[in-house]
Amino acid sequence: MTEELLRERRGHVELLTLNRPESRNAMNRSTAISLSSALDEIETDDDVWVVVLTGAGDKAFCAGMDLKGFARGEFPATDKGFGGMTQRDFPKPLIAAVNGSALAGGLELMLSCDMVVAADHAKFGIPEAARGLIAGAGGLIRLPKRIPIAVAYELALTAEPIDAQRAYELGLVNRVVPSSDVVDAAMDLAARIAKNAPLAVRMSKSIMKQAMELNEADSWTLNNAAFGEIGRSSDAMEGAVAFAEKRAPNWQGK
Repeated sequence: MTEELLRERRGHVELLTLNRPESRNAMNRSTAISLSSALDEIETDDDVWVVVLTGAGDKAFCAGMDLKGFARGEFPATDKGFGGMTQRDFPKPLIAAVNGSALAGGLELMLSCDMVVAADHAKFGIPEAARGLIAGAGGLIRLPKRIPIAVAYELALTAEPIDAQRAYELGLVNRVVPSSDVVDAAMDLAARIAKNAPLAVRMSKSIMKQAMELNEADSWTLNNAAFGEIGRSSDAMEGAVAFAEKRAPNWQGK
């Protein structure tokens, strides 16, 4: 039986691949459990600093929920949300390598990631309204925080997708590359992140994410506490010493 989730480690980066190309990488119950378990393991693995999520083939990143499985009474979610991912507070950087269409739950998986590298033929949308449904796995929550509200309304209410270039112009994706380069480009971005101190990277992500929901005063309280904590870390000292000694730092994540 084909593995529905592939895992590959490259240095401090873990590559996760949804491996159901015959179903356009639609999410079923077993794949959701596998993805959730993988992220659980990675979260506590001190040797993994960045994660890249992609789909097999070049047709779809993820086509959303597997309707055949749903018809059998399966729902592709765990206590961490759709795909075992959309309601997860994951501390490490997550990069989506969108190799094809990211529609419905596929877009919502992508929105659970922090950064996006997209193939030039990719499409993005939440078409649920055309099926009498709503995007229930976070699309209506996260999309207005990532793009202008008027455009988010248009995507949700027309149920029509946008292409990769439009997504880039809106700031929904970081890079648009040829289809053959999408995973390599995402892994290159991940490697550039992984050159930095992992504790500082995770704390930077956490502050930015929390500050989006806080007022200015509370954001400064959060920021100043974090700055004091990171300043006492071993990696902060290592960074200063390595700079003075003109060598690459040896990060410990402590």
